[in-house]
Amino acid sequence: MDFGDDQEGGSESQQQQQQRRKRYHRHTPRQIQTLEAMFKECPHPDENQRAQLSRELGLEARQIKFWFQNRRTQMKAQHERADNCFLRAENDKIRCENIAMREALKNVICPTCGGPPVAEDYFDEQKLRMENARLKEELDRVASLTSKFLGRPYTQMPQGMPQMSASSLDLSMGGGHHHHHHGLGLGGPNLDLDLLSGAASSSEMPQFHLPPPVTEMERPAMAGMATRAMDEVIRLAQAGDHVWVKIPGGDGREILNVETYDNIFSKPGSSFRAADLRVEGSRDSALVCMTAAALVEVFMDTSNWMEFFPSIVCNARTVDVLVNGVNGRSESLILMYEELHIMTPVLPTRELSFLRYCRQIDQGLWAIADVSADMQRDVHFGAPPRSRRLPSGCLIADMANGYSKVTWVEHMEIEDKVSIGPLFRDIVQTGAAFGAQRWLGSLQRACERCASLSSLGGMHADIAGVTAEGRRSMMKLSQRMVGSFCASMTASQHHQWTHMAGTAGNDVCVRVSMHRNGDPGQPNGVVLSAATSVWLPVASDHVFAFVRDESTRSQWDVLTHGNQVQEVSRIPNGANPGNCISLLRGLQSSQNSMLVVQESCTDASGSLVVYSPIDIPAANVVMSGEDPSGIPLLPSGFTIWPDGRSGAGGGASTSAGGQVAGSVVTVAFQILVSSLPSSKLNAESIATVSELINNTVRNLRNALNCG
Repeated sequence: MDFGDDQEGGSESQQQQQQRRKRYHRHTPRQIQTLEAMFKECPHPDENQRAQLSRELGLEARQIKFWFQNRRTQMKAQHERADNCFLRAENDKIRCENIAMREALKNVICPTCGGPPVAEDYFDEQKLRMENARLKEELDRVASLTSKFLGRPYTQMPQGMPQMSASSLDLSMGGGHHHHHHGLGLGGPNLDLDLLSGAASSSEMPQFHLPPPVTEMERPAMAGMATRAMDEVIRLAQAGDHVWVKIPGGDGREILNVETYDNIFSKPGSSFRAADLRVEGSRDSALVCMTAAALVEVFMDTSNWMEFFPSIVCNARTVDVLVNGVNGRSESLILMYEELHIMTPVLPTRELSFLRYCRQIDQGLWAIADVSADMQRDVHFGAPPRSRRLPSGCLIADMANGYSKVTWVEHMEIEDKVSIGPLFRDIVQTGAAFGAQRWLGSLQRACERCASLSSLGGMHADIAGVTAEGRRSMMKLSQRMVGSFCASMTASQHHQWTHMAGTAGNDVCVRVSMHRNGDPGQPNGVVLSAATSVWLPVASDHVFAFVRDESTRSQWDVLTHGNQVQEVSRIPNGANPGNCISLLRGLQSSQNSMLVVQESCTDASGSLVVYSPIDIPAANVVMSGEDPSGIPLLPSGFTIWPDGRSGAGGGASTSAGGQVAGSVVTVAFQILVSSLPSSKLNAESIATVSELINNTVRNLRNALNCG
């Protein structure tokens, strides 16, 4: 270990030592950045190097010396944790057959060099056998390391399927770790929910496949197809009421007149549409607080695209770049893949493979056109329900003061082979789920968020003493939290949910899923996600206001144990007061060690309230403006939709027909079940999380007076 060689004489008084500690307790971000850069080059700087750093950064030589000592110790601990995590993962992988290995080893990272995943063509039978042997040797090596780290022998799990003992569930919104041992009458054998994607048969868990890149022969045809799509999008964006029909009371939303569209845009004889295809066409326009050039970067960069739309896009990739743009992004043409969701375990995602074409029409006027690539290829892409994007896209016009006017056209054909349950049927079929209004609402919200982040520089510290840097750090932490929550609520082929039958007295249907965390910024171990969706005869904006309000939190949050919650700090996140990030703390003594980060956001199409417990040291890191990327988060929360029956955004108490304007609410929890290498989840854990969800739903219904 590295400590010991840096110890100085012990003649100082305790008071002097405390004063010295206080004096150099926290470094500035610039100092940390310089020290980190030096550490990467040279973890053991000599006296001359330390003296140079001392002069450059205005720090004492002792401070430099101790910083490097602590950083080396921290790095060792990280390596040992990584080895420990690697050991747990390898224990499961060795038991897998070839198909499971093919999937599981995609996530293997070398513990010494951090090398990339193994390439797909690696897997032939002989190499698999060799890899298996290597893994067993690696397992023995890491077991030896781990036993040294733990100070005792590490007991490997037997080759048979292990059973998990009574689990310690991390349910602490309030203080500490609560150990729950509930017997809720679920009984029976353990539920076999395999941790490894691919450990099930290939028919149950399909492999993740992107569409193939474009061949040279396909390129000219695809370029022509993108050009025609661009012309159609511009015409659709500017078309009159013969093509678009306003929804009564629908906040200016317009839906496509399919018959008129077919007459105008389809080639003669090509407007035939199979009976099981449903058309979704919608248009909306709005002002957003971002320039046209910046918006184009969001559209053409898939990582920005996912970051801006986490509640709609759960996956996006650039498959191929057909044309690089001139003078920026103009004339860029890419082949994209994306997976769309509405954040519920109930509805499968929509997979789309499409061309995205960007053109600058005039100074300050841009157009983006999307069209599904499988219109040109023979096969449909994606699992049921198969989706195809007909020419869709945006016109983006620069306005004054950094704003843009965006006109969004969304046009899809959907196979109707998968039945949509009654809860989400109206939401999907009215176009609220994937229509232009939802995309634009989410875009406005994301742009407001960016504007809020960039305007923090001129703000003074708030009542709690949080500086602009602290708020920026808090916003970054919260953005990662919301993104993680949205990703956990996906019902794709690659994120399977298991339906749990209700028990006596519980009328909600809970679905559960589990995965193993190990990434930085996530708690290390097995995470159980559980969710249910329910209809409430209450307008969605009322439900949102109730859930996000810290003064009413104790009425629904079972983890507050009925105690009040206080808002310590708040960061506005847009024009609507409901768009904000809060730091909350419980008012009872047992909660003094935990805080809760919460973000709430709303637009015309729906609302989101996401929260995660963090401990006080982590909160201090954030509020002092340090990098929050390593703080582990396990978010839970709510999605709240207008039920789609009222036509309006859900704010009215009754619809035009006198029917109650209700909302569809998804309640979701994530809990850390165990860090043991187990691929079974026992009934006790399911019972606990089911009880959490049932009690939350019951509390919501009681508090909102809906029985």
